Amino acid sequence: MLAFTNADEKQSPTIVGAGCVLNGDIKTNHTVQIHGTVHGNVSATTVVIGRGGNVIGDITTNTLFLHGNLEGDANVNSANVFANATMKGTLFYKTLNITGNTGLECKLSKAPKEKGKKDDK
Repeated sequence: MLAFTNADEKQSPTIVGAGCVLNGDIKTNHTVQIHGTVHGNVSATTVVIGRGGNVIGDITTNTLFLHGNLEGDANVNSANVFANATMKGTLFYKTLNITGNTGLECKLSKAPKEKGKKDDK
């Protein structure tokens, strides 16, 4: 079954399917799901790199779900890194969740707390 969207459905995800290779940048104000390979930078509200997904480029997003491979820097508010995920580059984050992962070869850099804001605890 195929799903089609129209101009009124502004929240439909952008999907790079398994086996697809995209050469170029992706920039959108909604979700991007990557199950194939992207050679380029990705900027979106939410980025999901699925198992078997590869991004060779930089990521800018509010929320990152990393199940696959990222070779580049990621600038995120919330990073969720799952078992078997791999990353090379620098992960700039405010919140980091790692679940059973041993494939990170990246530098981690926590964003400084904004002045005048209290920690949520």
